[in-house]
Amino acid sequence: MKVRLVIVMLMMALTSLAQTKTENIILITYDGLRWQEVFTGADSSFMKQQSHLKDPKLKEKFWNDNLSERRKLLFPFLWSTVVAQGQIYGNRTSGNKVNVTNNQWFSYPGYNELLTGKADNERIHSNDKFYNPNVTVLEFFNEQVTLKGKVAAYTSWDVFSFIINDKRSGINVNAGLTLAKGVKLSEKEQTMNQLMPVLPNPLGDVRLDAFTFQYGFEYLKKNKPKVMYFSFDETDDFAHGGEYGAYLNSARNTDGFIAELWKYIQSDTQYKNKTTLIITCDHGRGANAEEWKSHGSDIKGSDQMWLAVIGPDTVAKGELINDGQVYQNQIAKTMAALLGLKYDVAGAGEVITGVIKK
Repeated sequence: MKVRLVIVMLMMALTSLAQTKTENIILITYDGLRWQEVFTGADSSFMKQQSHLKDPKLKEKFWNDNLSERRKLLFPFLWSTVVAQGQIYGNRTSGNKVNVTNNQWFSYPGYNELLTGKADNERIHSNDKFYNPNVTVLEFFNEQVTLKGKVAAYTSWDVFSFIINDKRSGINVNAGLTLAKGVKLSEKEQTMNQLMPVLPNPLGDVRLDAFTFQYGFEYLKKNKPKVMYFSFDETDDFAHGGEYGAYLNSARNTDGFIAELWKYIQSDTQYKNKTTLIITCDHGRGANAEEWKSHGSDIKGSDQMWLAVIGPDTVAKGELINDGQVYQNQIAKTMAALLGLKYDVAGAGEVITGVIKK
């Protein structure tokens, strides 16, 4: 018994870092959302690229000659609350850069790097549905005594069941067109379970982001996880389809979801002033009027991304405009450090300097 106690104490010492105020982490990703829209708002030269999902009021909703006002029209929460209370990285026009380190520049390799802390170019080089051989930081969290069973992921893309490896990790991953399950479903969950299978969905087997958010939000309110991952997908799907209006509307809607989530967090005793939000993406896209629709190693700029952080341990620096370089592989270890844990994985990127105040 004494030997076992010593082993447990040693394990705790190995994973424990300095005390932080963050007790909960919520990771949020937009799929393939360009840094250009995040920092400069809608591109008027792309607005005519709408084939099937035309929005006649697109310019009225998203255009302003003033750059600061224009980007705020598209991301009101990001450019009001987060810029005032947190940090935003990746405005390359100001010399601040965020990049992936994998050489694929598309989704599965990006999410693997984001969630494990390192690229795996040899084994992760497609979006095929195969179980990730790598252990993600979410699985690491779920192995901790204080976090066991308190980690969940709600994602629009069904491949996340494989990326997070729900079979091995034991994490609750609600992905794709999966309905809410359980014996005590809320009225909203029951309604969504009825609506989702019958509503027209232009994305096919990718769940509409509104359902992903509302399902995940209901889960969060009922189960109070300590680590939660929301992954939204519409921006990438609409971009591939050349539907710039739908791309913008989806980006704006997701910003609204995050604002609603933050409002709830700041009203709940478990989460208020004890929760860090990390908002980012899996990869970038091309820069010109044709290549913005695509990404991958053959499309210049697809390795360029962005990152935002807001929480009790993060100094309010706003938009980082100094020369600097952050990588996608640093996010996993940063998440762990925010929870006072050491994510000791060989090759993983280091904690992002400046995110956690000393």
